[in-house]
Amino acid sequence: MGKTSDNLHDGSGQTFWDHLDVLRGVLLRILAVTLIFTVAAFCLKDEVFAVVLAPKSPDFILYRLLSGLSDRLGFRVVDTFDVALINTGLAQQFMIHMKTAFCVGLIVASPYILHQVFGFISPALYEKERKYSVRLLTGGYLMFLAGVALSYFIIFPLTFRFLGTYQVSPEVTNLISLESYMSVLIMLCLFMGLMCELPVLSYIATKAGIIDSGFLTKYRRHAVLVILVVCAIITPTSDAFTLLIVSLPIWILYEVSILISRSASR
Repeated sequence: MGKTSDNLHDGSGQTFWDHLDVLRGVLLRILAVTLIFTVAAFCLKDEVFAVVLAPKSPDFILYRLLSGLSDRLGFRVVDTFDVALINTGLAQQFMIHMKTAFCVGLIVASPYILHQVFGFISPALYEKERKYSVRLLTGGYLMFLAGVALSYFIIFPLTFRFLGTYQVSPEVTNLISLESYMSVLIMLCLFMGLMCELPVLSYIATKAGIIDSGFLTKYRRHAVLVILVVCAIITPTSDAFTLLIVSLPIWILYEVSILISRSASR
């Protein structure tokens, strides 16, 4: 007689329903911690939006560095600018406040989320698999954060500075909505975070025997074309300037992926 689903178990002696109970506990803890951080971020509105809106200020760290470079070179690298944000919807600011608080809560809770998820799946892994999984998970997480930081400190400020002050005529004044500002910021940070996973994915694919450094080198030109097309489609703006500053770091990541693949092959 075949076993029923209630009697199915793994090597640890736990049934399918036991695993389901454990998973439910993991999800509830993740939800609770994320909600706590989201509420905290919602209450710390001034501090959160001081960080979120910092790239639009001429005093942002990138602009200060460029100003210092201007003083050293003897000519202006970037001029001072002033771009005001406006709100065009009755409930828009409140909704943006809620969405931003959730994003901040999710980011702050992300180490705990990864720890809970890995704690759930690690019993099913061998010791060697567990060791490699920790390295890959940590590396992937740090690379994602690096991509977000790259977007926040460099790519988005340059994009906002260029597009926010660009005018076809002095008679046309730019009025940038808060919704537009937030959507571009979130999309660029998310996109660059995901793109920074290229070296990690290259390492995994090489170890799995799917690709090697020779394959990546052979199709380098094709990859550059694909990068340009994907960036043109995914980036929230359609201008050539944003396309350039987003595509360049991804191309550099592709070259780094070749080096990592070559090292992994050895």
